[in-house]
Amino acid sequence: MTSHPVFPLADAFVAAHAAVRPLEATFAGVTGHDDRWGDLGPDGHTAEADLLRHTRKELRSLPEPTDRWARLAIRVLDEELALRLDRHEHDEPLRDIAHLSATVPEMREALEVQDITDAAGRAAVLARLETYEEALAGWRATVDLGRQRGLVVARRQVDATVTQLRELAADEGPLQRVAATVVAADGTLTDLLGGALPRAREAASRTADWLEETYLPDAAAADGVGEERYLRLARGHLGTDLDPHDAYAWGWERIRHLTGRAEQVARDLGVGGDLQATVAAVRTDPALAAPSPEAFREAMHARQVSALEALDGTHFDVPVPIRDVEVRLASGGALGAYYVGPSEDFTRPGTIWWSLPSDGPVPLYEEISTAYHEGFPGHHLQVGIQVGLADRLSRAHRLLIWNPGYGEGWALYTEQLMDELGLLEHPAYVLGYLASELLRAARVVIDIGLHLGLRLPDDAPLHAGQPWDFDRAVATLQQVAFLPADYARSEVTRYLGWPGQAISYAIGQRTIVELREERRRREGDGFDLKAFHADVLGSGPVGLDLLRELVLDREAG
Repeated sequence: MTSHPVFPLADAFVAAHAAVRPLEATFAGVTGHDDRWGDLGPDGHTAEADLLRHTRKELRSLPEPTDRWARLAIRVLDEELALRLDRHEHDEPLRDIAHLSATVPEMREALEVQDITDAAGRAAVLARLETYEEALAGWRATVDLGRQRGLVVARRQVDATVTQLRELAADEGPLQRVAATVVAADGTLTDLLGGALPRAREAASRTADWLEETYLPDAAAADGVGEERYLRLARGHLGTDLDPHDAYAWGWERIRHLTGRAEQVARDLGVGGDLQATVAAVRTDPALAAPSPEAFREAMHARQVSALEALDGTHFDVPVPIRDVEVRLASGGALGAYYVGPSEDFTRPGTIWWSLPSDGPVPLYEEISTAYHEGFPGHHLQVGIQVGLADRLSRAHRLLIWNPGYGEGWALYTEQLMDELGLLEHPAYVLGYLASELLRAARVVIDIGLHLGLRLPDDAPLHAGQPWDFDRAVATLQQVAFLPADYARSEVTRYLGWPGQAISYAIGQRTIVELREERRRREGDGFDLKAFHADVLGSGPVGLDLLRELVLDREAG
């Protein structure tokens, strides 16, 4: 790393931001803050905005850089500060109620991912449980300020949050399970947790009551956020300007193409019946299912080991600190899988979390490509390499910055890569991968269609020519991507509460594939796929416009 002053400035920003936003520090793996929630009230958001402005002012006073890594550090940090400030300037923190990406579910996830292998980690969880009530009160003050200003979210997001809070308050709910895990590790904390846990559960219950009684009557009836806000938020997720109508048309073209290939794979499987019947057959085939959640967890970890063996040294160079990844089962929240990266010092390993719909057999056919997406060679490889690039990327770039178009685009690209490499060894797994691709393509048309109030095309498989609404979106996911009804409802609720994020997977994947083919065209017989992957991963998380510059011009930045 060069001696340019942007690097110590980025270090100082990470430290200051972690102090202001300990919850984000936990997910970023910045240690030393896991015992606090920070001020989740309006004053806390003001303090964060002040820090962003101060840091941006200092950044713009720095001398001109003379090497590519300093140029990259300045540009990435400036864009990130601008993005975060834009959210404050448009009062997005006052709308912090959503099915997935919001403070209430993130507080639960933080308690689950915290390291309790030592006494300090267990004490940190205890401290957060003891102050859970205070933290929720601060969050409530923030969203109530939004309510008073008329900056409210849709009823559907409020209802989803109420449900999550009721689950948190319940016997055997997530808070109870976190406490039980701590007690199992250290029985001396039983009495202390016995006092903190009931207060935390009661706080969750009272907050649910408040949402129902005070916030919900003022909540918005319409689910969509409209074109202006949608495009602003989408740019933050993508790092490029979106032409929503072009993307909408492309999404439908993608669905038609993928459906055609899925129908061919279904014919090759020879189950009989149409595509839906084939999917139902492979989903219920005992030979293609793990008999229990624990068996599923073990199978997914084994898949990580086999992927590493197949790819390391040929398509990627996997650093030693990330040659293993944990697989764990979440205790609630939105259905599906998610990844939490390693801590900065790698003492907390990267972990794939699965939230499963039941305790029964778990179908594997569509989870194989998900395992690649979340672990090797997807998010785990991507984030692990990013965290370890201390010799070239600023600390802020490595730990605090996440661009979904780049990050989710890469992970979906790796699903495609594993298909191209023949590492989906069973036709049912290929069908599962195509279902995954169809889901991401469906996200494009549903997310844009719902938020912009568009109509389904005249050749749509369901509700042709009709305007999008929640039920039509759920039915489309069931028909196009073969999702069970409960999963489809969870998905659509997620899209409506996180505008512009759902499209980042397919749009990012499309960009990375376009860059690969452009490099292949430019380099001809000299094209090196491993070198291309190294350039994409070596950029760290960046917006799609900047990624294009970095991959096509190695001196950009």
